Amino acid sequence: MHRSGATMAWNVFKFCTALRGLGSIMILLVLGIVGVTYYSVVLTNYGPALFDGGFHSLSAALILLLFHCFLVMLLWSYFSVVLTDPGGVPPNWRPATDEERGEVDPLNGSELDSSQPNTLNQRIRYCRKCNQLKPPRCHHCSVCGRCVLKMDHHCVWVVNCVGAQNYKYFLLFLFYTFLETTLVTLALLPHFLAFFGDGEVPGSPGTLATTFLSFVLNLAFALSVMGFLIMHISLVAANTTTIEAYEKKTTPKWRYDLGRKKNFEQVFGTDKRYRFIPSYSEEDLRRIPALQGLEYPSKPDFDSQEF
Repeated sequence: MHRSGATMAWNVFKFCTALRGLGSIMILLVLGIVGVTYYSVVLTNYGPALFDGGFHSLSAALILLLFHCFLVMLLWSYFSVVLTDPGGVPPNWRPATDEERGEVDPLNGSELDSSQPNTLNQRIRYCRKCNQLKPPRCHHCSVCGRCVLKMDHHCVWVVNCVGAQNYKYFLLFLFYTFLETTLVTLALLPHFLAFFGDGEVPGSPGTLATTFLSFVLNLAFALSVMGFLIMHISLVAANTTTIEAYEKKTTPKWRYDLGRKKNFEQVFGTDKRYRFIPSYSEEDLRRIPALQGLEYPSKPDFDSQEF
């Protein structure tokens, strides 16, 4: 029995190591899908339609304008997730203390009553893999090999963890991907239906195949991303991560739930000019404690379980 458990642990470790190796392959795959879609929409179908004149030119111009706007925001958000550190635990991090309330550093102090089951020092979480204390809402990622602040999940598509510092960018990536793929699906729908019509479809076999492939891919992504987007919107509204949604016990009140407005502001910031771009204002970077994930709520309730 012990032997099979060791084998399972080894297999999981090997799987996590393999995920690290995906790296540029997944980025190239995303860029490849974008390239096929761009070729189909811009170069094959709606680019040439700009010269048809009349209503066809106007509709083509509108579709191309929206397509390029969504594409720029999609790629900006995507590479923001890929290149932004999700948030790591600062070296020698220790929980904040309050001397007036009798709280001291849990590493060195002795004022906290260890006989009480609900004292703070028994709720401090410790990562045995990183050999360090874990801030609230922090979890260890086996793929990245480190603890991540307010970790949501490790995403193979962005080759990165989604955590405190890049969660907004990930949500915007989902949002603009949904808009882009929905637009492409609707734009290519008439061309897709033409495959099954009685009339002759213009274009070479290669361009027709590319159009067909682009429609199927974008339809599939639009439907799947819509599901993920709805799920994450509900998580943001409750100030919950994907990991916490599976781990937390059924309680009448989630301790981090500040109300929908403040929950939303913790992720997207208070400055409305930055709501739909993958960036934060300097003021928001200073005002959003959840962005760093290093503060306890007013009534700490953290167990000593290792994640």
